[in-house]
Amino acid sequence: MEQSITSLDHLVLTVKDIDQSIRFYTETLGLRAEIFHPLDGSTRHALSFGDQKINLHLEGQEFAPHAAVPTSGSGDLCFLSTTPLADWMEHLNRLGVHIELGPIARTGAKGPIQSIYFRDPDGNLLEISNQRW
Repeated sequence: MEQSITSLDHLVLTVKDIDQSIRFYTETLGLRAEIFHPLDGSTRHALSFGDQKINLHLEGQEFAPHAAVPTSGSGDLCFLSTTPLADWMEHLNRLGVHIELGPIARTGAKGPIQSIYFRDPDGNLLEISNQRW
């Protein structure tokens, strides 16, 4: 059998405050908050967008199995958007979110992108990018 990876299903962010993270990601980026109940009977939280999701683990109460050293603020995520970066910058400024860098040219998984950088409440580095063709 030849192994093949086709996409990323989800990733996990360890956060200090689930509610604060949900507010930030839904209000700032427009992600959808989800509550789900896996077979172990626990209640878990996620943020969905497109065909992907970000599962949220509360720091110190992570669900097993988990990363070897789960730490809030260690994430570095890049989101692709068709909304122009100028519109994103206006939106972020209106919300009081500090833009650390950008717009700046970068290279994404499928080629050239233009990006802006900012942080979530835990200090995770977030990047919003437009593909440049």
